[in-house]
Amino acid sequence: MRVRALLALAIVALSLYIAVTVPARLGLDLRGGTQIVLETRDTPTATADSEATDRTLEVLRRRVDALGITEPTLTRSGDQRIIVELPGVQDPREAADVLGRTAQLAFHPVLGEAPPDAVDRPGKKGEAGKAGKTGEPGESGKPDKAEEAGRSGRELVLPDEEGRPLRLGPSSLNGGEVAEAEARIEPQQGLGWFVSVDFHKGGKGKWADLTGEAACAAPGDPVRRVAIVLDDEVISSPQVDPGVQCGKGIAGGSTQITGDFDRKEARELALLINGGALPVPVEAVEQRTVGPTLGAAAIEASARAAIIGTALTGLFIMAVYRLLGGLAVIALACYGVISYAALVGLGATLTLPGLAGFVLAIGMAVDANVLVFERAREEYATATRQRKTPRSALAAGFREALSAIADSNITTLIAAALLFLFASGPVRGFGVTLGIGVLASMVSALVITRALADLAVARRAVRRRPGITGIAHIGAVRTRLTRRDPDLMGRRRRWLAGSAVAMVLATAGILVRGLDFGVEFTGGRLVEYATTKPVDVDRARDAVADVGFPRAVVQASGDGELTVRTGGMSNAEEARVGEAIGALAGEKVEKVRDELIGPSMGDELRRGALIALALAVGAQLLYLAIRFRFALGFSAVVAMVHDALIVVGAFAWLGKPIDGIFLAALLTVIGYSVNDSVVIFDRVRQLQASHPEQPYARTTNTALVQTVPRTVNTGMGALCILATLALVGGDSLTDFALALLIGVAVGTYSSMFTAAPLAVELQARGLSTSRTPGGDGKTGDREPADAAKAPTRTRPGAGLPR
Repeated sequence: MRVRALLALAIVALSLYIAVTVPARLGLDLRGGTQIVLETRDTPTATADSEATDRTLEVLRRRVDALGITEPTLTRSGDQRIIVELPGVQDPREAADVLGRTAQLAFHPVLGEAPPDAVDRPGKKGEAGKAGKTGEPGESGKPDKAEEAGRSGRELVLPDEEGRPLRLGPSSLNGGEVAEAEARIEPQQGLGWFVSVDFHKGGKGKWADLTGEAACAAPGDPVRRVAIVLDDEVISSPQVDPGVQCGKGIAGGSTQITGDFDRKEARELALLINGGALPVPVEAVEQRTVGPTLGAAAIEASARAAIIGTALTGLFIMAVYRLLGGLAVIALACYGVISYAALVGLGATLTLPGLAGFVLAIGMAVDANVLVFERAREEYATATRQRKTPRSALAAGFREALSAIADSNITTLIAAALLFLFASGPVRGFGVTLGIGVLASMVSALVITRALADLAVARRAVRRRPGITGIAHIGAVRTRLTRRDPDLMGRRRRWLAGSAVAMVLATAGILVRGLDFGVEFTGGRLVEYATTKPVDVDRARDAVADVGFPRAVVQASGDGELTVRTGGMSNAEEARVGEAIGALAGEKVEKVRDELIGPSMGDELRRGALIALALAVGAQLLYLAIRFRFALGFSAVVAMVHDALIVVGAFAWLGKPIDGIFLAALLTVIGYSVNDSVVIFDRVRQLQASHPEQPYARTTNTALVQTVPRTVNTGMGALCILATLALVGGDSLTDFALALLIGVAVGTYSSMFTAAPLAVELQARGLSTSRTPGGDGKTGDREPADAAKAPTRTRPGAGLPR
């Protein structure tokens, strides 16, 4: 006991230290900003393999660093994807012109001016004029005109910074030969802001030759200029200084580009030169932008829900389990510290779904305590007078509940692992948070609660008044059940028929109403706007249609909030939509959320969701078949599919979106459903071992009666959290909490009235492959067809094991 207490103290102390000293890493959906997922593309001359993607990542990192964004994050995902997170960037166009430039940076000699109609590609500064630019998924991988001209040796005509057409010769050197470009200021020499450019060894001589040839022209002659071209655009065309001699050029590999630059213009030019060329083109396949207001509101709403939900859960547990309930609440607070410390200590990113998973895991953490306390109540009620002490009952409760706690938490960890492996973005963060929460809840219940409870029940004052512990009586629910001793399995076919009807109704909703897949699964763009006063949805729909999107889905998502969802919309088109809505509101609208998913990304996310669900079913069945053999494991999986189908059907009837947040909720429902079934089947397994002669239907019925108090108390704890999330958790968490509320209610029903009756039917029909004590070793303890009809009335308390 002393060792356990020291271990609990050490865990809590270490967690407190980490929680206080290590700052949390918030996702962009909580702190605001833009996330862009780029995918590298093959070209006729380069393959977008992992090596090319790594080189592209380094170029992008230099470009982003030069933007001056605080704490940007760039990571590679797979062989061809790069995830760019830009905190504080609310307008993706701010970074798009920099990140999306895919052409080769090149330095061209100027051959002279050209007539206006000779321009190869009309354009102006700041326009890429080509698909595949960041924020606008499209075709990419096509060589630009400068690159084609360089290979063919022909002239290229492009407008300079002022729009005057210039004839350019083939490029003399490219961006790969640039070592560094930097914006500097020198007010003492009257230079103001300028750009310093240094070349690698191979580029020094080429730069000297290029500038030496240009210096042969007279000052003011266009031929004395050098054009720096990026993405078919002349980003700078400086004139060679009069002091440079003809034929010698600028030696030393370093030069200065001067002009009437301000700080922003100098930094942008240096950034474009310094970024150099991307080894392969990139295409934006996903883009998410969240305003800081939405992120702050989500944090505030989730924190408020966590405090209120935890307080309600704590009051409920203390009312039911008294002293031990109060100690469980303390352990619950420690659980919160441990799980938070684990998150920040591992460097995990806390996202909005992850925050919801953290709040949800508080409710799940109650389950292990309830299991232990209910088993302790049973042990106390059935113990002899000599062994009837709270301390012995509590020790037996922990011992008997261990297998159910382990099995139920492992099934939830399987769902969390599948989220992490096959989901992406915020949903993956939810999987990480849920997994950490499950592990922390086991530590909280099996180490901290046990240490506190052992210390409490060892006190003399507690031994003299065992009633204050909360385990010296079996509780009102168990008292009523044991008095009535209901024959639930005698009506098992009615329960199964009811479950079948519910599944038919859910399937009908999916077939009749269809599923409203979000842009994550279909591809497209979703933008949420906020105004100070409500805007009529019909008028907004007409306004969006007038700017070119008659098929866009326009919905009100709250007071003064509108969401516009369409299959494809560029940044420029989105700006026009925002202006149209702002005109209706009579003010400039605030864009609080912007999600863009390319078609390929949508297909991949949809496939990933189906794979995750299929693997969840398969993994759960495999684990449960190993732990409980076929009949019980198969029944639990059927109940799990029953619950998932009903949740999906309910969202179809309600017209709710099926998106990544819903997927996180659905996989949580799967874990919760199996969790409930595991607790019942664990009791069935124990009763079979102690009473092998009893008919299987009667054993299952007894297990149900014994576990109902645990199911009710755990469900109440989860409902306190989920109801709070739904009511005060904010609009962002409403659908998430609704899916879980439906799932918890249906899961509680199905574990008792779908999984258990189905297992009895399988055993009665000889379809089980389980071996049970006293069975024939072939098909288990197959019972007569009328076994479930045998008299079930027994004396009060028969539902408790002896």
